Amino acid sequence: MKGTQPTLILISGLLSDAVVWQPVVDAFSDSMSVVTVDLNGGGTFSDRAETILANNAGPLNIVGHSMGARVALEVVRLAADRVMKLAMLDTGVHPLQDGEAGSRQVLLDLAHNEGMAAMAAKWLPPMVHPDRLSDDALMETLTSMVLRADAKTYEQQVRTMLARPEVENLLPLIACPVLLVVGRQDKWSQLAQHEHMRDQISDASLVIIEDAGHFAPIERPEATIEALGEWMGTA
Repeated sequence: MKGTQPTLILISGLLSDAVVWQPVVDAFSDSMSVVTVDLNGGGTFSDRAETILANNAGPLNIVGHSMGARVALEVVRLAADRVMKLAMLDTGVHPLQDGEAGSRQVLLDLAHNEGMAAMAAKWLPPMVHPDRLSDDALMETLTSMVLRADAKTYEQQVRTMLARPEVENLLPLIACPVLLVVGRQDKWSQLAQHEHMRDQISDASLVIIEDAGHFAPIERPEATIEALGEWMGTA
């Protein structure tokens, strides 16, 4: 069964790792090959995409969350013939924004000067639905995830993000089916961004995850799994 389907590639975002995808892995790994990818280490988005292509033969279904979706787009840019389907969750395609470098530097300075725990305490709360702030298990999981990175790793990822390539012109060229997923209460990558992306892609659908913020895949795993299952035709 696994050999007859594309490999499902799950690409994590900024300061994220496989824990964000664990419910998705649990849901699909019995029926298909599933690979999780994080953005630790140096290199451009294109470098990361080339590594994914080199490490995973054959056809691919690519899923990227947040910053990871930009890597997913680079996979499409480099090897569109190998990408059967593309899903982008809680993300955007906009270029560097006015003031973005400065606001990211504030958090970088916090990480370097006071440690990753202090940075996580400031960065994570706006990333989730307000009701989830009292979910100790979720917040401890996300905090532990952030603390698995250090300030150097964080800075490498931020520098990569600030040097991101232009990708919006790629959207009209995407030939495979595209799924866009966003948490209704995502303050970082808002619904309007996903509506804009949907309008630029010829074959795109948009799923809104209710009562979820930026970390929809782990805040509302059941709804995320349902959306991905329908996208892959396994639901």
